[in-house]
Amino acid sequence: MTVQNILLSGIVGSTAYGLAREGSDVDRLGMFAAPTASLLGLHTPRESHVTTAPDRTLHEAAKWCRLALGGNPTVMELAWLPDELYEVRTPLGDELIGIRGAFLSAQRVRDAYLGYAGQQFRKLESRAGDHRTAKHARHLKRLCHQGLELYTTGRLTVRVEDPEEYHRFGDAVAADPASARSLLAHYESAFAETRSALPDRPDEAPVEAWLLRVRAEFYATAA
Repeated sequence: MTVQNILLSGIVGSTAYGLAREGSDVDRLGMFAAPTASLLGLHTPRESHVTTAPDRTLHEAAKWCRLALGGNPTVMELAWLPDELYEVRTPLGDELIGIRGAFLSAQRVRDAYLGYAGQQFRKLESRAGDHRTAKHARHLKRLCHQGLELYTTGRLTVRVEDPEEYHRFGDAVAADPASARSLLAHYESAFAETRSALPDRPDEAPVEAWLLRVRAEFYATAA
């Protein structure tokens, strides 16, 4: 299915992190604007479109904003990609990148990143020894590192500094899954002991203003 009115889209996941190896999937994430009139009737449009081959997820603008305001690490990276990884970048998409700091708040970032890291830990524990254990371990380490950076500085660096360090960690955890527990505990303590650069609450006013500009832009678009 062709999705219209894409505002921002780019390559995310392992390729963006610098962790991809031969045979790795290329993941894409983006956001689109539903025609404004279609939001007003009995049958509202789908808020997400997910495809495989190619692997692509597109969220409607309002849904993306809600997820980002909640600190969702997966959607958050769309607003922080290196320039060369964007494949669609419209003026409204650039405006969103310009207000990306408004989505951030200390507790939501902490809870979301540690929560997602905990999910990866539970997955690698339940799949100890299978081929995905190392992958879950790499993502656990990445989520912890990126989350703490965002929490302490208000900035997110999507590409990891030393990809081979992450692969070595993944291999070590694949051999001994329990070894990931100490890393998770270290970052839980670091979050607890570190002063955040983020506010207590996200700044919803510029987000709301941006979304209203999106609705005005696509008001006359046929459903």
